Amino acid sequence: MKFSERWLGEWVGPAPDGAPLVDRLTMQGLEVDEVVPVGEGVSGVVVGHVTSVEPHPQADRLRVCQVLAGGEPLQVVCGAPNVRAGGVYPFAPVGAQLPDGTRIRAASLRGVRSEGMLCSARELGLGDDEAGLLELDEGLSPGADFGALAAIPDRIIDVNLTPNRADCFSIAGLARDVAAAAGTAVQPVPVPPVAAVNDATIEGRIEDPADCSVFALRVIRGVGTTARSPLWLRERLRRAGIRAIHPVVDVTNYVMLELGQPLHAYDLSRLRGGLSVRRALAGERLELLGGESVDLDPEVLVIADAAGPVGMAGIMGGEASGVTAATADIVLESAAFAPSAIAGRARRFGLQTDASMRFERGVDPRGQVPAIERATALLLAITGGAPGPVVVAGTPPSPAPAVTLRRSRLARVLGIDPPVEAVTGMLARLGFAPEALPDGWRVSPPSFRFDIEREVDLIEEVARIHGYDRIPAAALQAPTRLGSAGEGRAGTDALRAALAARGYREVITYSFTDATLDARLGGSGSVALRNPIASDLGVMRSSLWPGLVTTLKHNASRQQSRVRIFEVGRCYAAGSAAGEVVERAVVAALAWGQPLPEQWGVQGAAPTDFFDVKADLIALLGPGAAQLAFVPDAHPALHPGQSARLVDGDVTVGWLGTLHPVVARDLDLAGAPVVFELDLALALRRSPARYVPVSRFPAVRRDLALVVATELAAGAIIAAARSAGGAALRDAVVFDVYTGGKIETGLKSVALGLILQETSRTLTEADVDLIVGRVVQALARDCNARIRE
Repeated sequence: MKFSERWLGEWVGPAPDGAPLVDRLTMQGLEVDEVVPVGEGVSGVVVGHVTSVEPHPQADRLRVCQVLAGGEPLQVVCGAPNVRAGGVYPFAPVGAQLPDGTRIRAASLRGVRSEGMLCSARELGLGDDEAGLLELDEGLSPGADFGALAAIPDRIIDVNLTPNRADCFSIAGLARDVAAAAGTAVQPVPVPPVAAVNDATIEGRIEDPADCSVFALRVIRGVGTTARSPLWLRERLRRAGIRAIHPVVDVTNYVMLELGQPLHAYDLSRLRGGLSVRRALAGERLELLGGESVDLDPEVLVIADAAGPVGMAGIMGGEASGVTAATADIVLESAAFAPSAIAGRARRFGLQTDASMRFERGVDPRGQVPAIERATALLLAITGGAPGPVVVAGTPPSPAPAVTLRRSRLARVLGIDPPVEAVTGMLARLGFAPEALPDGWRVSPPSFRFDIEREVDLIEEVARIHGYDRIPAAALQAPTRLGSAGEGRAGTDALRAALAARGYREVITYSFTDATLDARLGGSGSVALRNPIASDLGVMRSSLWPGLVTTLKHNASRQQSRVRIFEVGRCYAAGSAAGEVVERAVVAALAWGQPLPEQWGVQGAAPTDFFDVKADLIALLGPGAAQLAFVPDAHPALHPGQSARLVDGDVTVGWLGTLHPVVARDLDLAGAPVVFELDLALALRRSPARYVPVSRFPAVRRDLALVVATELAAGAIIAAARSAGGAALRDAVVFDVYTGGKIETGLKSVALGLILQETSRTLTEADVDLIVGRVVQALARDCNARIRE
């Protein structure tokens, strides 16, 4: 939020200790992003009345003006297109200084003497408008100090407010916070009720109090159509980042900045009947003030008259009911919309307004009538008019429950024990109603503080107002207890180190992802976000693959030819119960390009394939890989025939495979990467190491040529062999696969090597034949294998 330092200073005054306002804001947790000086260095500029304008005898674009600036008329040469007789403008006489340090001197322009300079807003450091002179209010005295009228020098302060501090989206809220910390009293602008001078009203109605608790309206007739917002109002708006448009619109914006309550004004003559707050109907359409038309649905809250919607509630009004230069009768609207009814709607339509930003965070449900009264008083002073009574529909919600703050808890959390009187004063100055208890306070939060729900919220308030910089640093003393780690589980650091040793780099991607991409890679059951931060981040990820693939695309588009990345994170899926979200921790990896970096010894190597990544996965699991089964299976995101379901016992714990070619093509990838995703708990599981003595006796190897079905996995053959071989079978390896030739269709020849060894004796030929025989029988029984002739 941007605001004028001088404007805030009118509410709080200087601090007793003389601390600069910027420092005071920062130390209260209100982070200052930027400070921009306004009108710095300007001196001697006064109000000038142009009494006459004549053409320059030697230049078509210049005019010779007579300017009255508190003394004898002065002759000034001016080239501004909007200079006119009777106009009132800032005038820099000889000796005045501009923001850039320029001193005004008398000069001769094309043979005509000029004794000063009529100024534009840009030349005075009051904005970037240099199309013409800055027009001042009529009635200002010639020679009056322009610096005092424009409130310069000044500074624009930009405060980055956190979402929970909705109460500080106004001068009143900021002043309350600053004054509470300084121990001074706020000096608010009085807002007395403006008496109605007629009985003009308009009916207001709320369809659902859950969407809007208070809806206040006031009719003002006879608003002046030629009035112009005064300089002080235009400048305060400009320094807050808002452009002056029309006195009615300017006043509503000003009150929003001052009190934090957004207002909207309608042209009464363009309304049909009363106004109601309701949900839009399917198929309704609204043309907004900016000229853009939007299609509405029941998710959108609208303000409607008898003919249909006239505005998106809390976001933007409609063009058909907007105030124009010819508007004479207006309706002021002030409401307390529920944040849940406004949040996300503006972003959905590509809009971001000051009103929606405040309503999304919450406005004071008791501030609607004071805001209308303040706006009425300002409008009557600027444009005139005859107000009717304020009509209010709805009632403010019940006060929030009181919160207990224990003094012992306050001291334990902050490390200091402030006096009871000091804490009571802090809470009272913030607008709370503290009630003394034996060991603390019972505090009733005011209606404008939605963020006070628990004891820690009050502790934070005390810390802020006391001053974070005034809390002394102290070394904490706490007992230290060393943790223990079992042998059956590795840490995530070891997991990351293992993958890094295999050439992978860790990435961290968003937990939000695109719904279409997640459906293609993660499957069904994704959790949609009610208020996504972007249209392509609309669901919680159900897999880590979308983030890894997006990272691959980013790197491949930047000429990276080899990408090996992994991520450890959480995935989310909809549970069986309504609204339930199931989280699971997983580790996933992606490999694309050549298996090894480019070098002279690796020329023309094939791209990384399924078995390269399978080897990485087995290395990652260590001895635990023996308990994991790679079961060939189909996955919608993976290549048919190059995907495997990872099974631990009877439970599926992950997937491994090459990305489906169609998916890779649709994602504009030059080649499909190989990916895996595995349950993190299984990846961290480790089997305790056991000592196995080194045998002093020779090993014996027997090779078998088996004929089996083509679809039979090598893992099934090895498992059957190991089960039958017993302790003497040290290893079983598949070292060749052959099809074609004399092998029948649908079959393949698999070469299986058996390594036999005992630790207590040398195996005899009979021992070897017995073990091999058991293995052959098991393969025939379990795998329908026969010895190749």
